[in-house]
Order: sequence, then structure tokens, then C-alpha cells
Amino acid sequence: MLKPTLLRKALTDAVPYLKQNPDSLHIFIDRGAIVSTLASSLSFEYQYTLNLIITDCADDADTLFVPILHWLRRHQPDIMAQHATHAEGLTFEADHLNNSLRDISINLRLTERVIVKEEQGALQVTHLDEPLDPDTTHRRYELFIKEEKVAQWQQ
Repeated sequence: MLKPTLLRKALTDAVPYLKQNPDSLHIFIDRGAIVSTLASSLSFEYQYTLNLIITDCADDADTLFVPILHWLRRHQPDIMAQHATHAEGLTFEADHLNNSLRDISINLRLTERVIVKEEQGALQVTHLDEPLDPDTTHRRYELFIKEEKVAQWQQ
């Protein structure tokens, strides 16, 4: 599975708190399933809930959710594109530890397509990217909250 690693990198690049405290980001894969058929290949799809837990976070939650939404547009766009997945594709819970710190648990319903082809007796495995949005270009983003720049990243 590739998406957990890609999302960890995106968040540690974009969120100053996680850049300074990478051990505060915990990633778990829950309710995983392999979906395959009796087609001629062994191709399959991973389906799972990615659980992110950010501990002892004092930052505004927007500093987490805006980069996650940005990442989802590229790596799991169906969460935003399909009405059926809006309510369950991205969920969260937060525990307020005191007046300034909280632990935040975020769940993302993710899929990854894997093509398995047999070539000369060997099985070749290829993970497929999500289709690219035609408007996607490499850009630099800055996130402002209450007119203060709190994060930046590059796509």
C-alpha cells in the first residue's frame, strides 16, 4: 500500500506542527479488504480505512484538514466527487486534553488499484495512480488562518 506513506509525507511537508513533531502523527490501517475476481489476472484492489491520529496538537484544525483535502483531490478524488462517499469518506473525532491541546483522529476510506500481469512466467505488480485532474499543475500553496500564514507546501 502506497497511500499511507504518500499522505504522511504530504502532511509532514505541509503542516508545521507535524514537520517539527513527526512522531505525533500515528497511522493505522483498519478494516482492510482485498477485492479480487476470478478474472484471468490476479489484479486486485485494496480497500481500507486509514486512521490518522495526531497527538498533543495545539494548532487550528484547519491546518490539518486543508492539506488533507488537497491531498484527497489528487489521491482519492471520489471522496469529494461522489455524493455517496461524502459523509463516510472523511470523518474525525477530537479529544480535548486541556484548554490548548487535543488529540485528533481522522479516518479516510481509501482504495488502491493493483495490476498483476504474468510475463514469461513471472508476475509483475504495478500500483496504479488515480487519474490526474486535467487542471492539475505543480503549484505552491500557502494556508492563511485569520490573516496569518500557518503553512505552505508544493504540489
